[in-house]
Amino acid sequence: MDILQEASNFENAKMSHMSTSDRVVASREAKRLILAINEVYKKTKDSELMDIMKRLTAKKKKIEVRLKGRPDSGI
Repeated sequence: MDILQEASNFENAKMSHMSTSDRVVASREAKRLILAINEVYKKTKDSELMDIMKRLTAKKKKIEVRLKGRPDSGI
């Protein structure tokens, strides 16, 4: 499965010292990988695939927080 190799490479990639455009590209790549793995997961119901998707989602959220900034407390 080539998509699992891509996901592994993405997970192990360093995300420090990235420009804003690099973060946007990384976020889109994470989304693409998650959706591709989800299509395989729908057919196989393999729990390992779910774990990979969860890890990718966590990394994607970290990237997006850095892009959008943390929400204010409201005051």
